[in-house]
Amino acid sequence: MIKLHILTPVKDSLETTLQTIDSIMTSECNVDFHYTVYNDFSTNETTTQLQLYSEKQGFTLVNLKDIITHPSPNYLFVLQTAQQKAITENAHLLIIESDVVVEKDTIQRMYDSVSTFKKAGMIAAVTTDINRNINFPYLYARKFDSRVINTRKRLSFCCTLLCLDFLISFNFKELNPEKTWYDVFISHKSIELGFQNYLLTLLPVLHLPHSSRPWKHLKYTHPLKYYWNKLTKKRDRI
Repeated sequence: MIKLHILTPVKDSLETTLQTIDSIMTSECNVDFHYTVYNDFSTNETTTQLQLYSEKQGFTLVNLKDIITHPSPNYLFVLQTAQQKAITENAHLLIIESDVVVEKDTIQRMYDSVSTFKKAGMIAAVTTDINRNINFPYLYARKFDSRVINTRKRLSFCCTLLCLDFLISFNFKELNPEKTWYDVFISHKSIELGFQNYLLTLLPVLHLPHSSRPWKHLKYTHPLKYYWNKLTKKRDRI
């Protein structure tokens, strides 16, 4: 039986992070999963709280500052590390970011869906606001009536399962280290390698965008300032 690994990258935003962790650890699942939180140079206060919570809830906490010196964000290191662990243990890899809250059955239904789709590479749950309206980054899905969208558009890593066969087919060591985020490239790579990517609008999760990096809200409130920061400070490279 294929196993399941779940990861959450964390950069402060303690309130939403704890909501994310709680929703995962209290999920109703038949599949046993291994859950790892990668703490990406959060403050000492956040790190202390995460350590206490890991002892209480039983998930694995990896403090990146203990093993690498590269400044945050370290999504590349997290992806590469998690991929190798998943392949070694014959597991799918489910990414649930620290601004996402899943439903009780989200994890089980995503795991079960792998076997129902043709050559699945990536499977994502649609993101919504607290009123269950589809929100960023899946606004394009609002125009579709289908509850399962076979898409060539990018899948965000908000709540996305990377299937084992795809993980085996593409080594994340080949990803460009000059970039910051990799969901666009990896989504396209899955299609390029002959896999199918699916967005499940029948499986909504709550998304509180950019809670861990509030400066990214400038993209919607002050776009010129956002793109100036992106250019001059080399932020948010995809």
